[in-house]
Amino acid sequence: MRKKIVAGNWKMHTTPEEGLVLARQIMDTAHANEHREVIFFPPFVHLPTIQQEVSVSPLFSVGAQNCSDQEKGAFTGEVAAFMLRAIDVSWVMIGHSERRQYYQETHAILKRKVDQAIAHQLLVMFCCGETLQQRQEGNFREVIRKQLHESLFHLDAEQINQVAIAYEPVWAIGTGQTATPDQAQEVHAFIRELLQQKYGDSVASAIRILYGGSVKADNAQELFRKPDIDGGLVGGASLHASDFVSIIHAAE
Repeated sequence: MRKKIVAGNWKMHTTPEEGLVLARQIMDTAHANEHREVIFFPPFVHLPTIQQEVSVSPLFSVGAQNCSDQEKGAFTGEVAAFMLRAIDVSWVMIGHSERRQYYQETHAILKRKVDQAIAHQLLVMFCCGETLQQRQEGNFREVIRKQLHESLFHLDAEQINQVAIAYEPVWAIGTGQTATPDQAQEVHAFIRELLQQKYGDSVASAIRILYGGSVKADNAQELFRKPDIDGGLVGGASLHASDFVSIIHAAE
């Protein structure tokens, strides 16, 4: 049985003090369940504080929203994977649609980021998904196939086990629109099929695939019941403790 993940992407919100209060509220009110994992993805400046807070619980972990594609050097403003590992960060998010769109992160750049993360024993939350135009044109499967093959599928079977995949239909992020559970399941099953073709049944059946398009308290349970949806990557709702806890409890 795959352990479900509920991950909160705080994006560029909250002060460190506000983030600490938010994490404590969530940790204090979420029911413990050994069959799920909760990950906080706060801004960089929060990481040491939130990591210290979650270190007392095996059910919670912390991840960075990004890392550099370079090992080290004169790259002002960047944060290297080895730096994240040094403060005991467990996860790093790579390939989020906002990084692709606003910062022109190409498949090649994301591949290097994946390699940096794996080299420094970080778990990877790899994001993929299509735009509204790509879905309307009917070529979203090829878009996702290309994203995975060019940035992720160079990993070997042992390395890919350090990865979770988040399917985020770009047209449903921050828009209030959500893929129907059946639409989401269709793409998740397709991603698992790609994994099976590349790595075989045992690897494909073990890797967790999350849905990341406007997950809310009122749709989480229906989404999480689908056989290939292993939790959610949550944006806005993760900034409200009661909403996020409701989503966590939906991942039973």
